[in-house]
Amino acid sequence: MSAERLRVIAFGGGVQSTALLVLAAHRRIDYPTFLFADVGADSEHPATVDYVDRYARPFAALHGIHLHVLPRKRRDGTTETLYGRLTRPGSRSLPIPVRMAGGAPGTRACTADFKIAVMGRWLKQHGASAARPATVGIGISLDEIERVNNRRAMPYEWPVYPLLDHDPPLRRIDCQRIITAAGLPVPPKSACWFCPLHRANTWAEMRRDRPALFARAVALEELLNTRRSALSRDPVYLTRFGRPLADAVREAQPMLPGLDGPDEGSCDNGACFT
Repeated sequence: MSAERLRVIAFGGGVQSTALLVLAAHRRIDYPTFLFADVGADSEHPATVDYVDRYARPFAALHGIHLHVLPRKRRDGTTETLYGRLTRPGSRSLPIPVRMAGGAPGTRACTADFKIAVMGRWLKQHGASAARPATVGIGISLDEIERVNNRRAMPYEWPVYPLLDHDPPLRRIDCQRIITAAGLPVPPKSACWFCPLHRANTWAEMRRDRPALFARAVALEELLNTRRSALSRDPVYLTRFGRPLADAVREAQPMLPGLDGPDEGSCDNGACFT
């Protein structure tokens, strides 16, 4: 495949990018290759890992679509996961957008390191360059069109939005219908299970439905703050409420009005939550 004709979808394993997989399988869009940047089975939500393995990969193979699962590789050839980086003994790295005491998110390096760089490496290895950028389809639907304005293109890529270019443009509910019509179950929203951009109701449902996973998130937050305390740094949180996760979120309680900020549940480059 030449770089001039390289056309891929940034596949997140969620509703929008799975709808794109169905459209590609039915030859309604011309994207023969899907790239899933794998942050690690210990980092991606277990429901997304299960969906990609059980449904997306077999469906892609059945319809002649190449779905590549791309882990992050270190220079020595070993695989690095996001959770592994966060919990590595002695690590001071905080690549996820943890919340500061006032609720504002911190630096978001996770997407750059574990999504953009991983996909970019594959694209460049397969011929993409600034002179001949690859066309990269992003799964952003009409009801979240504001995310397009924040998408920063890399020199080797030309981002496009097939759901918005569709006639008519597609919303999330349309994507769900496309997936169901193809005989597939609708996937959950894709994200790392410890992502600080989760909405409050997502945390509450996790506490109710996956208590062991919620407990792991609590333990992760405690680990990060134990390390920060040893460095005389202010605590950080996995929610915007300025207190520990175990205290901030009650089991399966509805989210209070005004607590769902526009920055929650979204990623500004389209590599997550699709």
